[in-house]
Amino acid sequence: MSRILAFAPSFLAAALVAAAPLALAQPAPAPSASETISTSPAVPPPTPPAPIKPLIAQPVEMAPLAAPDAFTTPARDTGLPPTLWRGTSLQIVQAVLPRLAERPLSPAAAALALRVLGTGAQGPDGAGQDFVAARAAALLEQGDPRGAAAILARAPGLDRDPALAHVAAESALLAADDARACRIEETLSSGRDDIYWVRLRAYCQAVAGKAAEAQLSFDLSQSQAKDPIFTRLMTAKLAGGGQPGAASLRNGLDYALSRGLGLDLSAAKPAPAVAAALAASGPAEPTFDTSAIAADLAPIATAIHDRTDISYADFMGLLNAATPKTRQRTQAALLFDAVLQPSFPPAAAFLLNGVPPGRTSVALDVALDEASGAKRMGETALLALWECADAGPSGLSVGDRIRIVRALRRAGLDADARAFALEGLLALK
Repeated sequence: MSRILAFAPSFLAAALVAAAPLALAQPAPAPSASETISTSPAVPPPTPPAPIKPLIAQPVEMAPLAAPDAFTTPARDTGLPPTLWRGTSLQIVQAVLPRLAERPLSPAAAALALRVLGTGAQGPDGAGQDFVAARAAALLEQGDPRGAAAILARAPGLDRDPALAHVAAESALLAADDARACRIEETLSSGRDDIYWVRLRAYCQAVAGKAAEAQLSFDLSQSQAKDPIFTRLMTAKLAGGGQPGAASLRNGLDYALSRGLGLDLSAAKPAPAVAAALAASGPAEPTFDTSAIAADLAPIATAIHDRTDISYADFMGLLNAATPKTRQRTQAALLFDAVLQPSFPPAAAFLLNGVPPGRTSVALDVALDEASGAKRMGETALLALWECADAGPSGLSVGDRIRIVRALRRAGLDADARAFALEGLLALK
């Protein structure tokens, strides 16, 4: 019926057009005897209007919308392009995100992780909503709780996904939003017996004034797994005071307990997520004190920082001025600058060959070189972060760091490449 009604205006228009010529063809009535008959030429009848073509509904083609994925929602403006993840292997994403959610990184590596994971862009093929928890957990661990909260605010299924709910609850605790954290715990329908939820339940019941229930939940948590710090803080919470000891800032729950007990937070060493929550602003770009770099390497640090070139004369001057003890360090510093150039200087190939190779696997090095050569920006960043996470906060060898600097520069991540280079110069002994 609706289709007939849709075309009714067209049929009506056609009927009117068909009737118009018939009306014009009717003979005019003869003049009456009292009317004066003019001898002037007869005025021709008006030209009939052109037939009106019936309107026909045309089909509208609509491009299919891309399905929402784990990377579309931005954590903040990072300046990276919407094509960041184009061509990135899903297997690499699966391998790297859990590492970034569990392991601390150096300042340059953490800044790179926050940039790429904070970017709102169409994710790698196959990266559905099940990757939201891993992405948010990595942002939280590396120091962007506000970014993690922005992503989680639009994530469905908090009540059904314990991993997603865990990150959301920690994000709420870090934002001092105990009520939201407790609502997440209350509405969770799966995995409620895991130790984290039992401990959070005890805290929420204590905050709500349900002392008996809180004690039962605390006893249950103690029977599952004992944590001396949580035990100390929660005991004081249940007792309404006492001697809780020093504050702890390992995670959101420790932070909430320490804050609620009125402990001196400045005396505790915060985890990156807690430190970021305590800071007034969002993640900041890493800064490196170039004055702490050895004096003989200062010209190289200046060139890297200011994006200027070192002339061949200066290059040879720095190399010739190096002593036997400092020669390898000088070669490494000059290599950091050389790999940041658009093309690798030929002289560097034989003048700087004293730098030892890295410790990363050959397969990972090949993958990093392939990704950067193909300009796969997101994949290059993740492979570099894989190496950093496995090496630890300060464990990158000089050879591995030089390869990462070169790969980031080739992939279009020049600012991050220079940050890695400056961080490497500071680490040279």
